[in-house]
Order: sequence, then structure tokens, then C-alpha cells
Amino acid sequence: MPHRPVIDGYDFAATGATLRGSWAISDFPRLRDKLASTAGIVDYTVEGVHDALGRAALRLRIGGVLRLACQRCLGLLDFPVNVDSTLVLARSETEIEALPDDVQEPERIVASKEMRVGELLEDELLLAVPYAPRHERCEAQGGKESGSASSPFAELNSLLGAGGARRRKT
Repeated sequence: MPHRPVIDGYDFAATGATLRGSWAISDFPRLRDKLASTAGIVDYTVEGVHDALGRAALRLRIGGVLRLACQRCLGLLDFPVNVDSTLVLARSETEIEALPDDVQEPERIVASKEMRVGELLEDELLLAVPYAPRHERCEAQGGKESGSASSPFAELNSLLGAGGARRRKT
């Protein structure tokens, strides 16, 4: 049976509850399209907390490795994930929209009596995945791996140079 906890957001935060566990990566349907492989698990902790202003919040910590496809060489890329975020709880979208946007403020979400932990985790994992994942160094970089700094057009240039020299002689 799949692991699918549900929490009451405000009650969870008010009591300072903590929920820990491991979650199969294959159980995140929206994340699957971003992955090269759904093998593995992520470990998570959800804590009920209050932010610096005393607002009810959830602190999510997620750790694991996602298997992505490198956008340079299309090979497998093990991408370590170490998420630590705080989500301030709101009673409605109107409450969230009433506050000015501030990049320094934690993200705000609408709390409910039945918040699916899996969806919260999946949202944070989706935000952690880079838009165009790639290896620091990979096969697609060609000569750069071996320390050669030659341009991919160097050979073409030499051919054009040779052909141009022939044309000048005639």
C-alpha cells in the first residue's frame, strides 16, 4: 500500500508536529516527465513551525537523488536534491494576494484540513529541478574534456583557407 499521509495544515503547525519518512520517486506523477528514471526514493521531514512573524508555517526538508537526462550529451545525470523550505500558511487566496510580493518572504500557500504531503513534496522537487540539467563536464563538450580549446570551426576554416588559396592562383 502506498505511503500517502494527509495533514491538517493549521493543526499540524499549531502543535509543532513532525512527520518523517521516505517516498518513492515513482509516486510523483508530475515529476515523472522531468526525469530520465523514476528509480529511487527521497527522504523527507515536514515540521509544523511558526515564522519570524508568528505565522503558522510548514518546514519541508527533502533529500535524495533524482535521475535526470543531461541536455548536452543526453546521458544520465544524478542530481542531488537538498531542499529546505518554509511555506507560510494562509486561509485563502485572497489573503495571499492582499500582501505585496516580496522575494525575501517565504512562499505562502492556502492551508486546508486535508493537505496531501505528497503534493507538497512534489511541488518542492519540481522547483528544485533545473530547467536544462547538464553535467559539469560531459562527452558533448568534445575537445574541452581533453584540454583542447580548438574551435569546432577550425577544420572548416582550414579547408576554406586552402580552397581560397587555390582560387587565388587561377
